[in-house]
Formats: sequence, C-alpha cells, structure tokens
Amino acid sequence: MSSRNLSWNVALLAMPAAALLLALIRQAWGGGGDVSPLLLSSALPMLGVLLFDAAGALKRRQIGVDVLAVLSIAVAIALEEQATAAVVAAMAATGRLLDTFAAGKAAREMAALLQRAPRLAHRLDGEALSTVAIEEIRPGDVLLVMQGEMVPVDGPLVGEEAALDESPLTGESLPVRLQAGGWLRSGAINAGDSLRMIAARRAEDSTFNGIVKLVGQAASSKAPASRLADRYALGFIPVALVLAALAWWASGDPARALAVLVVATPCPLLLAVPVALMSGISNCAGRGVLVKGGHALEALAAADVLFFDKTGTLTGGQAALSDIRVYGAREAGALLRLAAALDQMSCHVLATAILRAAHERGSGPLPLPEQVEEKPGAGICGVVEGRRVAIGTAQYVLLHAAAEPWLLEEEKRMATEGASAVFVAVDGRLEGVLELSDQLRLETPRALRLLRRAGVRRMVMLTGDRREVAESIGGGIGVDEVHAELSPADKLERVVQASRERQRSVMVGDGVNDAPALAAAGVGVAMGARGSAAAAESADIVLLADRLDKLAEAKMVAAAALRLAAQSAALGMGLSLLAMLLAAAGYLPPLEGALLQELIDVAAIANALRALGVRPLRGQGKTLPEAKLSALRAEHRLLQPLLAKLSDLARSLPSMAAESRCVAMDELDAWLQLELLPHEQADERALYPEVSPLLGGDDPLAALSRSHQEIFRGIHRLARLFAQHRDSPSELGIQDIQQALYGLEAVLRLHFAQEDELFHSLSA
Repeated sequence: MSSRNLSWNVALLAMPAAALLLALIRQAWGGGGDVSPLLLSSALPMLGVLLFDAAGALKRRQIGVDVLAVLSIAVAIALEEQATAAVVAAMAATGRLLDTFAAGKAAREMAALLQRAPRLAHRLDGEALSTVAIEEIRPGDVLLVMQGEMVPVDGPLVGEEAALDESPLTGESLPVRLQAGGWLRSGAINAGDSLRMIAARRAEDSTFNGIVKLVGQAASSKAPASRLADRYALGFIPVALVLAALAWWASGDPARALAVLVVATPCPLLLAVPVALMSGISNCAGRGVLVKGGHALEALAAADVLFFDKTGTLTGGQAALSDIRVYGAREAGALLRLAAALDQMSCHVLATAILRAAHERGSGPLPLPEQVEEKPGAGICGVVEGRRVAIGTAQYVLLHAAAEPWLLEEEKRMATEGASAVFVAVDGRLEGVLELSDQLRLETPRALRLLRRAGVRRMVMLTGDRREVAESIGGGIGVDEVHAELSPADKLERVVQASRERQRSVMVGDGVNDAPALAAAGVGVAMGARGSAAAAESADIVLLADRLDKLAEAKMVAAAALRLAAQSAALGMGLSLLAMLLAAAGYLPPLEGALLQELIDVAAIANALRALGVRPLRGQGKTLPEAKLSALRAEHRLLQPLLAKLSDLARSLPSMAAESRCVAMDELDAWLQLELLPHEQADERALYPEVSPLLGGDDPLAALSRSHQEIFRGIHRLARLFAQHRDSPSELGIQDIQQALYGLEAVLRLHFAQEDELFHSLSA
C-alpha cells in the first residue's frame, strides 16, 4: 500500500469523523450555527469514492458490499438526514482503510531482480581491458569475469576450467566446475579465479534477463482476488433492498426505508472481516512469518497443493561435512585436521564447510600452513607441520599423488549420492576423501507432517538438482511427486498448470530461479533469512526465520482467522437483520439505527480480534527458556564427534595393529562411560520430567526413553566385547565389535535427531 493511498483513506475517514465530533460539541455546549452543510460536505467525498468503486464492480459484472453504503448515504442526503449520512460515511471509510491495509501488497518483483542484474562488463580487445555497459556487449566479444562477479551474458568458457556458483539460477549450493568450452549462463557467480568467455548472446536474450521476463509474465497472469466482504454480502444485499422497499411501501414513509438501509449497511463486513485478516497477519508476524496482505492470508488458508524447491527450502542450502573415509594409516580426525589447516588459507565455500566441521569435532587449534598454492575452483596444497598436503578435486590431487584403486569407486559413489568430494593427499599418497552434502533441514520432516495436518493433500518437489539426488530426498520425507532437473521456466510451467486445473497452490522457494514460480502461484512463499531478495519480493509470504514449520503454523492461523472472519460476519449480519426488522416496524429511526449499527460493529470486531490469540499447535506457548535450549544444543554439538569416532573405529579395526586397536578401544570406552552415559542418564532423570508437562499426554517421551535403553544396552555390550577382545583377540570378535559400533552409531544418530527435533519444537 503506497503512502499516497494511505493518506487518501485517512482523509476520507477524518472528514466525517471531524464533522460529527464538531456537531456533538456544539450540541453539548448549546452552541449556535447550523452544522448540516459541514456534515453534508464531509459525507460527499466518501459517496463519490463508493460510487466509483460500485461502477467499477458493475463493469466487471459484480455487486460489491459498497452498494448498500452508497444507497444509505444518498437516501440520507435526499431526506436531509446529514448526520446519518456522515455516520455511514465514517463507517464506510473506516472499513475501506482497514481493508486496504489488510490487502496491501508491495509488488516490487521487477525492481528486486533488476537491482541484482549486472550492469557493467569487462571487455577484452586483444589485451586491452575496458569496462562497458552490459547493453553494449555483442555476440563474439571476449569478456573477463573476475572472482565474485556475476556472469553478464551467456557464452562458452575460454580457458582450462572454471568454478561457478549457480545457486542464483538453480538453487544448488555446491559449486559447478566447467571445462574449456563449457556453457556459462548469465546470473551465475564466478567462484574461482578470473575467467575469460565469449559472448554468445546479447544481454536481453540471456538467461538472467529471461528470468526477469518470466517474473513479469507470471505476476501479470494472476487474476485479481475479490474482497472477502463482497463474497459474504452477495445474499445479504438483496434481502436488505427488498425489506427496505417493503417498509416504504407499507408505511408510505421513506424514512423507514432509510432506517432499514442504515442498519443494513454491512459495516460488520466492512470492519470485522479486515480486522480478522489483519489480526491473523499480526499473529503470523509474531511467529516470524511476513504475510503481505489479506488476499495472501485467504489463499494460504485455502491452499491444498504445495510446491517447493529442494535446496535452501527442504535443505539448508549450505554444504556440510557428512562423512570422512580414510584409506591410509591416519585416523579420520587427523585427516580432517590437516585438511582444515590448509583450508584456513582458502575462500572456497567447501573450505568454509571443512573448517566449520573441524571446529565442531574438536580438532583443537589448527596450525598455519606454509608454501601454500591454490588453484581456484580446483584445490589447494601446502606444508602443514612438515607434511606436504594437497586437497581438492581428484584431478587436482592426482597432480600431487599417485592414483589408488579406490578412487574410481569413490567418484562413482559421489556422483550417485549427489555429494561433493574433497580428496586428501599427504606426502604424495592419496589417503582419504571428505564427503560434503547439503543436509536436510532439522524441522523439515515435522514441517511436512504439520502441513498435512493443516490441509495440504499433495506435496510436489520442484528442483534443478539431479534426479537421483532429488528422488532420494523426496522419497525419504514422503513427498507425493518429485520433478528434477528443471529450469526456472519448467518450474513456472508446473505451477501454472496447477492454476489452469483450478488447484489452490502454494510455492515455496528461496532463489532467483524460484521467483517466476513464486509470482505465478496462488501463494508464493520465500525463505527470507538466506534466500534471495528477488524471491522475497516475488512472494506473497516471507518466512523470516527460514523455518518451514512456521509455514504450517501460518496456514493454521490463516484458517482460524478466516473462520473468525466468517463468524464475525454472520454475527454482525444476524444482529443487523434483527435491527432491520425493528427499523421496518418503525421502532428505530435512521440516526439511532446508525448508532446501533456502531454497537453491532463493536461486537463483530471484538470477535474478529480473537484471531490475535490463535495458537495453532497444542504445545505453542509452552516453551523452554532460550538459555536452557542453547545449553542442550551445545551438549549435542559436543557429542557429535562421538558419532564419527564410532564409524571411524569400525572401519579401521581390521587394519589396525593389535596394540593400537586396544588403545583405540580403551579411549572410546572411556568416552562412552564418562561422557555419553552420564549425559543420557541425566536426560532421563532430569530433562525428560521437565519437558513432558509441556508436551501433554500421559507419556509423550516414551519413544525417546526407549532409545535410552537401547543406548545403555549398546554401551554395556561394547564394554564387554572390548574386554573379551583384550583377553582373547579373534577375527570373529572384531566383526562383533564392528557390528556393535555401527549399531550404536545408528541408534545415537536417530536419538540425537529426535531430541534435536524436540528441542526445535520447544523453541519460541
């Protein structure tokens, strides 16, 4: 809503309100002078606006709720009931102000995209470099794209290879490596060293500009929604007109008809309905969900088909270390420490993820590397504590180490799982691989369950990622359909098709590539904390905290707000109908009827305001203090390295020397007995009794308590197996220990995930 519209609507309300206040003051003080001309002039602007709106509705072959207000003001003026006309004008202006505020939507999609679009490019003429406007680029021009810059137009790569961040286009968080001749798309960001390319298209024909056009087309294709109050009033208006006509015909007094029209003026609709919508919007805002208008709230409440992007929506949009596989003599922790030490000197996105993992797993202070050399987008090498270390892609690391038999299988595995591999070589020997992938958001499974409960019957994943990756994630969390390897135009087509089939759709996304689909959907929802500005501006709803479960809460609040709006409308129209009968019988003059209508408005608005207090989830409002939650999360972070220790020991046991094996088992047993066991026992004795009353039910944490029993059993079983192996080592004993280690790791991963989800649900 623009400031000009807001000022105009405030003025429409201020004029009759000021005139009525002046009339009351003069009457109370017994002042002289006729205020009828002032009351009349204050009502005329609102009458003109209502006539204009009514004429527009009639052109669209619609009858709006404003018809009765127009008739009431016009008849009151004709019968010289100026005070009545001013009261009705004030009520109508108030409703218009509230309705405009509730339905206001800042439509700035194109501006957001254009702000992000590149405006300048570096053109090479031989070795001479010049900076030109992007509109001056012609096919065949040689361009230089520096590190961190956006590719200005489409065209092939000149040079050996390049690393590109294509997340603005595809949403995929992991960098893409292209070889010489590879196709560069405008909108991608150069994540490596400066690269050269040949322009194959003009700027207006390139990928990024195509997305801009798609957003404009999608936004313009959405049909305008009718006001909720108009839909409620369709049956009420004819009844009021017929009753007013009968009252006039039976009594011969036109004032009777005016009295009926005044109390029939559907101010509960004009006031209570937008109040319920605004209360719902305010409730959502308190939950970290920005709803850009009443129409968005209505559409969200009715939506039953959910489309969503994968990266940044279901997943976190950031690479994270998921596994370390060691093929040399070093343990996984030592290999990670060497890689992280070297990555201190790199700005690559995967380097950041490796450093974060090293700190989380307690690698301690990292030494500074020496003689560092980096090939952007490929890898980095240097000397760490006297050892020559190289990390990066397989092609890069093989320049510093000989190939190993396991290398090909690891590359195939990474391609199948959709993960990114960082290979590690130490002193000329390939020793292991770090696997990084985009992790599923903690709240995603719970969020999808809540959305089902809120009325979503069909869930569809739309992603530009590879099919096997998308299907593995989608199948694991129970979505109904998975559509992979999609361009922005493909996503838009899926959403538009749903609209053609009259499906009530919601689209959730976070990247520039999602902006067209967000603009075209019945409701566009953007992940606002880390999502792109274009996605946030194209959307009707923005999740400020990037938590998908907040969308489920917002949908429940929206449905409750719509129910209260309908309830308030029914209450107001029911009371108005009784008042209409009294007015038709002559017991309610026009001015008194207008004042009674105000009381009816108050009752309807009071009911509508209940939308502010809607709590969609049973446990909502019952939360643990933030300090307590932070402490619990910190404890889990400290225990995370244990999971890696379990799997690392299980993998390396068969190849370890007997003495090293016993030392490793003793260290792990001490950690289990002194760290993990006391933690789980404290949870069972103190934490669970504290949390259970917040959740409701007789024994809400029964499943987690059962997990504790399995953890205790696994720890004691490992202690016995370790003792037996020390007394009489055997190959069969090693296999039993491996089985027990993998089993305990699986139980702990599930248990930690369940507890993390529990903590998440108890956060404010």
